[in-house]
Amino acid sequence: MTVKTNHQREKRTNVIRWIARIWGAFVFIVAVFIIMAYAGNWMRTGVADPYAVEDYPPIENLPPIFMFLSALGLGIAWRWEGWGGGVALLFQLATLPVLLIHWPLWEDFPRFLIAPYGVWLIVIIPSILFLVCWQRSR
Repeated sequence: MTVKTNHQREKRTNVIRWIARIWGAFVFIVAVFIIMAYAGNWMRTGVADPYAVEDYPPIENLPPIFMFLSALGLGIAWRWEGWGGGVALLFQLATLPVLLIHWPLWEDFPRFLIAPYGVWLIVIIPSILFLVCWQRSR
């Protein structure tokens, strides 16, 4: 009876692992494409984003940087689930206070559910799934 239960538990863990891997790979690939686009534009024009507004608060740079570092953590999680998932989760948790302070959710409620909070959710969910797989396989 326990052999079957352990086999079912391992099977469920593998399903969760592959959901996290596919989702995390999607986030990682999108982040790499965005960085490549900015780098390519910077090399061609000398400016990473020619449409950037002047004199914006520097705190607006933190969420994209933290999201990119989270995407790197999701890439690392393919090999080391606990470490990569922990890195991604740590940077996403560091992003949340910045989002709540600079873009309060209650200010423009329906729009902020898509961006930036929707993007935050898209990145944090696979990191949690990686940590769940790491915990279950220990």
